[in-house]
Amino acid sequence: MVNQKSYQELVKKVNMYLDNELTKDAERELLREIQQNPAYLEVLSKEKSFREFIKSRVHRRKVSPSLIQSIKDKIQVNPS
Repeated sequence: MVNQKSYQELVKKVNMYLDNELTKDAERELLREIQQNPAYLEVLSKEKSFREFIKSRVHRRKVSPSLIQSIKDKIQVNPS
């Protein structure tokens, strides 16, 4: 398995990959590492599953239009 520091770095890379934040070279390197190490593939699978769970199971409450307008009114700068 992977030591704690390496695991944290791997999770960070996987999250960057899933967020499309890696360069093409870094993405290719990560995918190569994942292909060579089944434990890395497991980390990727868990992160993907967690994201899908969040998307499908956690529902955002709707914000009322009056609250939105109130916030907009408060952040507007009054011209002098």
